[in-house]
Amino acid sequence: MAGTLWIVATPIGNLEDFSPRAQRVLREVALVAAEDTRHSKPLLAHFGIGAPLMALHEHNERETIAPLLARLQAGEDIALISDAGTPLISDPGYRLVRAARTAGHRVSAVPGACAAIAALSVSGLPSDRFVFEGFLPAKAPARRARLRELAHEPRTLVFYESAHRIRDCCEDLRDAFGAQREARLLRELTKLYETALGDTLEAICTRLGEDSNQQRGEFVLVVAGAGEAVDDKVVEGRRVYALLREELPPAQAAKLAAAISGAPRKALYEG
Repeated sequence: MAGTLWIVATPIGNLEDFSPRAQRVLREVALVAAEDTRHSKPLLAHFGIGAPLMALHEHNERETIAPLLARLQAGEDIALISDAGTPLISDPGYRLVRAARTAGHRVSAVPGACAAIAALSVSGLPSDRFVFEGFLPAKAPARRARLRELAHEPRTLVFYESAHRIRDCCEDLRDAFGAQREARLLRELTKLYETALGDTLEAICTRLGEDSNQQRGEFVLVVAGAGEAVDDKVVEGRRVYALLREELPPAQAAKLAAAISGAPRKALYEG
């Protein structure tokens, strides 16, 4: 019989979150495909898991698919893990899983930690319907353009962000969504210095500016969806404001956007 491709979740911080089933599967497979073998080797060694490791990341995933499929066809079980959390969630592996399924191989999940779901579960924001956006574009113009597209999304939004962009990202969110949009910034989930900042985008930006320690670590940002339908003038005014804000101070941008759109200035800029 052909082998199984196991998609195995690993801890996002606290090692006690590594399930007994995940550990057993990783001990039993013929090979573990890891996003970064240097990162995963100490984790596996800590739990006495000695399965051979190979790298599978965004730069080599296409080339590794064929040899991995051949090993599955030969009857070997293979596990895929990422650096932390559930594979494929803003991590490589999609092409491999798709190829394995297309080839008729069994693909099975070993569920566990996922930073996006963990953050959503503790955010206090609506969780019945949500949108996972992953990492926003690194370049400011592209990031701001994407946020303008999302400004009126009614579902709760979940973002990942890196330490060196977190402050700029939160400020762009504030400018695109409004200073009083409800949000939570979850930092270092399940780790020693876990923190939660909120309750508005303005409050998060203020705290990040006051305490540089809050700009360190790994981040999940959970943002409330847009509220009730907004007047067309306000929609247009916010679009114009977001564009002007890239060149002008907030107060001046809001004043001009209000004049152009006919929307109340207060609806465009809380400040």
